[in-house]
Amino acid sequence: MTDRERQDKLKSQGELPCHVAIIMDGNGRWAKQRGLPRVAGHREGVKAVRDIVEVCGELGIRILTLYTFSTENWRRPQEEVSALMTLLIRTLRKEIEELIRNNVRLMAIGDIQNLPKNAREGVLEGIEATRKNTGLVLNLALNYGGREEIISAVWQIADRIQKDELRLDDIDQRTLSRYLYTAELPDPDLLIRTSGEFRISNFLLWQLAYTEIYITSVLWPDFRRKDLYVAIEDFQKRERRFGKVSEQLK
Repeated sequence: MTDRERQDKLKSQGELPCHVAIIMDGNGRWAKQRGLPRVAGHREGVKAVRDIVEVCGELGIRILTLYTFSTENWRRPQEEVSALMTLLIRTLRKEIEELIRNNVRLMAIGDIQNLPKNAREGVLEGIEATRKNTGLVLNLALNYGGREEIISAVWQIADRIQKDELRLDDIDQRTLSRYLYTAELPDPDLLIRTSGEFRISNFLLWQLAYTEIYITSVLWPDFRRKDLYVAIEDFQKRERRFGKVSEQLK
């Protein structure tokens, strides 16, 4: 079956996820298995990002959120952190023309302002350069932590209450969602975690409440479109009830 035939099959056999989120895990293990420095795994992981962004655009998936750098990742060796920031800057500069050509809009969530200056400027330049694009939204979670995001939302709500701009009675799930980094995005339909780990690692804690989760043992640098197709096929077999029973969905 050709790649195009596989895509057509996916489109015809069931609903595609609107928003796919991925925890890109396993770069370090991939490198270790080959006797390479950890940064080599991160470099190879960029190839996986390139392929998955391309195929998501081809499938018509609206949003792809990638867990790119967490607030906890600052605890890694300084050499690795510096290499990751350098790789981020180089990749954004190298890929930006391709994103524009493919009508991909770049977004970022997280504490972007506290990224190193060069990384922050590179991200903001990419966002500005692609802001008029209308295709796939490529959403990078950078310096992102789910708990920190919720605390930030609570601070903003408390500040508005203090200024009499918001009442306690106004606070509900929809209100809190408006103060999250993802305020303008729908919650993910499908979360993919590579490398076989069974945890969500402080990623989109609020937004994943009803997300379908798919775990694969494939390490991120080896993850390609064929693996995404398998994940989507699995998603299409799920019955998403959102608290209801099956009979209510008929």
